[in-house]
Amino acid sequence: MEEKKFLATGRRKEAIARVRLIPSGKAAITINNKPIDVYFSREDLRVIVKQPLLLTQTLEKLMIIVNVTGGGIRGQAEAIRHGISRALLLFNQALRPMLKQHKFLTRDSRMKERKKYGQEGARRRFQFSKR
Repeated sequence: MEEKKFLATGRRKEAIARVRLIPSGKAAITINNKPIDVYFSREDLRVIVKQPLLLTQTLEKLMIIVNVTGGGIRGQAEAIRHGISRALLLFNQALRPMLKQHKFLTRDSRMKERKKYGQEGARRRFQFSKR
């Protein structure tokens, strides 16, 4: 019998995280085929990833496999948190008010502004000289 998998996607800036949540006896978080402790060496990033699991008290019940691409390490950690939160909703709809209250379901849509033509950057202009 095949075990049930819950798939979700999380995004933040340029980072995209594809999350597979598998209810099983062995609890582990694997990111790009590496354990979370190896992938994120900083403790604050590991805490960001685990926030929705600690809030809903499901850390010891679920195996989580993540593929994440793009962005920096902070953006990737927040994309994973968003993806895990969305997968938890598929796993148990009753967790929605708790996740919503802590704003884990809200997609942070802030992106880098594009460079415009005739300018040096997104907002910066070329130096102006009257003569």
